[in-house]
Amino acid sequence: LAEVDEQTHDDMRIHRGDFSRAGTDSPFRSRSIDENLQRFREMRDGKLADGAAVLRAKIDMASPNINMRDPAIYRIRTATHHNTGDKWCIYPMYAYAHPIEDALEQITHSICTLEFEDQRPWYDWLLARLIEGGLLNPPPPRQYEFAGLTGAYVTNNNRKVEARVSQPKAEGWGGPLG
Repeated sequence: LAEVDEQTHDDMRIHRGDFSRAGTDSPFRSRSIDENLQRFREMRDGKLADGAAVLRAKIDMASPNINMRDPAIYRIRTATHHNTGDKWCIYPMYAYAHPIEDALEQITHSICTLEFEDQRPWYDWLLARLIEGGLLNPPPPRQYEFAGLTGAYVTNNNRKVEARVSQPKAEGWGGPLG
């Protein structure tokens, strides 16, 4: 359900299509599973330059939702990571990691801003494939989008929370939720 795509950034953008024109398959989409696995290992091991390839989910290049047109799930980035050092040269894209993290953390209701509404079909598609493959147990998390999520006497902005904790009135992150 994935392919290593070695098109240039510009070629990928052209093949992706737009809101009035369907996308077209990458010339690398028909590689065998073994070829894709080999190229993915080469991405991981730093044998390909930054930006030379991405791992993309194989979904539907004609989908009316552009986010479902074979989205990128891993990219090459040669950088030292704070946990894995230089062992890996690939990093997951946020849209790929987000539903997996929600599932692993046993999140039942993933609350997002409206900007993620178009990403929900991808979120649901990915979790359904992981359940089909036996990698996650049902039921999957559900993503819900809200506009202007605000509660009375609730601070949900990280900078504001940090400012309150840093003030002498607060005594750290402890308490019923910390």
